[in-house]
Amino acid sequence: MKRFVIILVFLLMPLSVSAAGIKCSIHPAKDTPASALPGLAKVSQADAQKAAFERIKAPSTAVAEGELEVEQGCLVYSFDIRIPGKPGIEEIMVDAGTGKILSHKHESTKQEAAEKAKDKASSMKPKQP
Repeated sequence: MKRFVIILVFLLMPLSVSAAGIKCSIHPAKDTPASALPGLAKVSQADAQKAAFERIKAPSTAVAEGELEVEQGCLVYSFDIRIPGKPGIEEIMVDAGTGKILSHKHESTKQEAAEKAKDKASSMKPKQP
């Protein structure tokens, strides 16, 4: 009976879960060029940003960075939002298909700098064919 339940649970799991475990609505192919991503999005960047601001509920905020990208196999809008008087940033990922918040985490100034350095290093590596 246990085996049947485990198999049934596995079969009923949502198909929208990426390999990393984030539930999202749009999964671009790995070879999708960045220029094609806006055509796949169902939600505008302005609407996604509005959802991110509503999540923070801060009276005055500023987007330090915002982009449409593929993160962990999901098409998302990723926003780094600064809140005056609070060090670091709020990093919010919004599903580009539904406008729902997929993740929200606070990054300290040190974590933010480490992430930027990592992103810069990976962007300088030559792409493997």
